[in-house]
Amino acid sequence: MPENQIFSTPKLSPEMDNPLDFAVRSRDKNTLEMVRNALRRKQVMLAYQPVVRADRLHRPAFYEGLIRVLDDTGRVIPAGNFIEVVETDEMGRIIDCLALEMGLEALTEEPGLRLSINMSARSIGYKRWMDTLTHGLKLDPTAGERLILEITESSAMLMPELVTSFMSELQKFGVSFALDDFGAGYTAFRFLKDFYFDIVKIDGQFIRNIHADPDNQVLSKALISIAEQFEMFTVAECVEESEDVHFLESIGIDCMQGYYFGAPTTTPPWRVPAEKRHA
Repeated sequence: MPENQIFSTPKLSPEMDNPLDFAVRSRDKNTLEMVRNALRRKQVMLAYQPVVRADRLHRPAFYEGLIRVLDDTGRVIPAGNFIEVVETDEMGRIIDCLALEMGLEALTEEPGLRLSINMSARSIGYKRWMDTLTHGLKLDPTAGERLILEITESSAMLMPELVTSFMSELQKFGVSFALDDFGAGYTAFRFLKDFYFDIVKIDGQFIRNIHADPDNQVLSKALISIAEQFEMFTVAECVEESEDVHFLESIGIDCMQGYYFGAPTTTPPWRVPAEKRHA
């Protein structure tokens, strides 16, 4: 046997080369397949979570429609389990279209409803998405004034000039915009003043246990101050404790969202009889 064959290192399979990378690829592949199957079966729905006013009554200011898919066993899978994997795939664009379509249907069904729907900046310019919006507004011209589109901070900063142009165009139809996960990304303030966001949603990492965390108290106050400077309403995400509610109200938050006020539910709350809703 030649000497160079005796001492050469054998070529490793992908699994042996980097087990962690292989595991991540396998997980992502399974997730893509799960979502693809759900879309093929049209097993996609919205779950609704209230965003309440920071006042004594805590009445809903609007609801957020959160995308869900069903896996092969019928389990409801939250967006957090798959959205990052499909974000750069066309399936991400299709999910944005379906979320918008279902959101517009809900707005038509319930004339008093205000609803926020998530979308990626990558869906800007996607023809099916704009066709869905145009069709929905033709069916119910009032839907635009009751629709809020949520764009994450990191997504908005991928293409800020395109986002600002897109927002300016859609606000002609009365559509509002919310900057989601504010504080978690890397928004440049030079772009923030040019954006047309009506609402900022302060990321939950600053909100959880805020009543006992001096650092997050300072950071949240700063974020609220920035939002007020640009005349944007503020929403605290991931509110889970009564102590956090009281602290957030004391520092001037406008609205709150989280399990303290209600978990996302696939049963639209406006279909629940009032006596059961307040039981």
